[in-house]
Parts: sequence; structure tokens; C-alpha cells
Amino acid sequence: MSNNNNNNNNNGEMTQKGREALERFKVESANELGIHLKDGYNGDLTSREAGSIGGNMVKKMIDSYKKQ
Repeated sequence: MSNNNNNNNNNGEMTQKGREALERFKVESANELGIHLKDGYNGDLTSREAGSIGGNMVKKMIDSYKKQ
């Protein structure tokens, strides 16, 4: 049981680190596309802007995977 609690703590910690990394990656992708993101909520983005950011992120992830 103790081991299971340790796994849950580690998974939660990794999830937070992953979220932070994706947030940095999102901001980097938006900057490359010339799209300004605010801290917090960005609901005023157009669908095209949001899709461009997500698409750029996926493209960079695929390129990174291919280089491995």
C-alpha cells in the first residue's frame, strides 16, 4: 500500500511537470507564429489562431520524434 501511494505522488508530480513543459511549448509556438498569448485565459483567440498554435506544436513534436 505504501508503494502505491509513492507511485501516485510521483505520477502527480510528473503530470505537473508535463503541464508546465506543454505550457512553455505552447507559448514558444505562439511566439514563433506571431500570436500574443496572455497569462491565464486566452478565450479571445480565433479558432484559426488556436489551431495554428496546436498544429505547430504537433509538427514540432513529430519532427523531434523523427530525430531520435
